[in-house]
Order: sequence, then structure tokens, then C-alpha cells
Amino acid sequence: MPSSPVADPRWAKSIVRRGWDHVSEVYQPGSATRDAFGHDFRDHREWLEPILRAVPRGSEVLDLGCGCGIPDARLLTDRFRVTGVDISDVQIDRARRLVPDARFLRADMTEVVFSADSFGAVVCLYALIHVPIEEQRPLLARVHRWLVPGGLFLVITGEKEFTGIEKNWLGSNAEMFWSQTDAATFEEWLQETGFEIRRRRHIPEKREGHALFLAAKPPSDTLLRS
Repeated sequence: MPSSPVADPRWAKSIVRRGWDHVSEVYQPGSATRDAFGHDFRDHREWLEPILRAVPRGSEVLDLGCGCGIPDARLLTDRFRVTGVDISDVQIDRARRLVPDARFLRADMTEVVFSADSFGAVVCLYALIHVPIEEQRPLLARVHRWLVPGGLFLVITGEKEFTGIEKNWLGSNAEMFWSQTDAATFEEWLQETGFEIRRRRHIPEKREGHALFLAAKPPSDTLLRS
């Protein structure tokens, strides 16, 4: 069963925003902290390869939870017109400097508005796990609507169900909020939303790790309205 709903999602999101504001300079490619978690720049290139290979050059691509823009937005701008969304002011400020060829919005990914059929692909890596669990399924429906028919969705979620607060996150004084269902339930959510699962794989991290999904909106799908 998925985690229990959060009593106040706004409180949870304020923890996420402050946490990323605090550790933005620490959690980035090449840092000792990020490397300790096994997050390698080369992994991201491998994960993004199906999008780089299949989505037409020049397409609009959305990076949800884009952080400071590195590595994902930077890799994607080689082929696409990229929009990044993140809840952290510090992360967005840095992304605008580090990846000047992309467009970045400081916004809550569950509230940001885009038109239907806007994006050839949507990427959400290590970000959905910070969204309150009760807001994740509605967000999946919004992503489905934003994608063009045949568009790809690349997302990382948890392997095991968990909701809670981590103190002294990444060795800092910051807290971080986590909320995730188990991978099998998340796969069901994707399918119920109308996605086709193209790939699912385990991403190791410490004792448990994450699940990486590559999903597609079927070419002939009727758009879901949220």
C-alpha cells in the first residue's frame, strides 16, 4: 500500500524548497557528497539516451525537478529546446547561469501549467520522490496530457514505500522530505494513467536504491484532462 497522505503538503514542500536551497552547491556532479551516493554524470547520459535517440531534434522537452540544470538540462540542450522547473530559488538561479540555453521556471511541479501536446519528452530524475504522495498520481495525469502522442516520460521513483523527514541531510543542517510508493505500485499508476512501460530497472543506492521507468504515451491515445 502507498504511504499515508501528508497532513499539510505545503509544509512538506517548504522543507523540500529550503533543503535544496541549502545544499545546492553540495549536491552536484563531481562533488564528494554526490559521488558518495553513486550518482554519476555518465549514468544520466545513459538514462537519457532513449530520448536523445528517439525524440526529434528541436522538440520541446521538460525537465521536472531540474535542480541546478546539471547534468540533465545541459545534456538535453544539445538537441532540444528545454524547459526546467524546480521549487528551489537557489537551484533555478544557478541553472540559469550554468545552462543559459534553456528556460527555467521557479515553480511547484504539481501546479505549473502547460498546454496539452507541449513536449516530446518529460524527464523527472530524483525529484518525484520529494512530492507528497497524494499529489503524484494527479501529476502523472498532467504529464500524460503535456506529452505529444508518442512522447516519452523518464522518471525515477523509490523501490520501497516510504514517507518521512531526514535530518542533517547530506551532512548539512538541512532537513529533507521524502514520499514514495513502492516500484510495483508506481508501475500500476503509470499504466492506469495511460502510459506504456518501455523499461524498468533498479538503480542502486546504498541499501535500497531507486526504480527508473521509461514510459511512453501511446501515439493514438486520447489525451487525459486534469
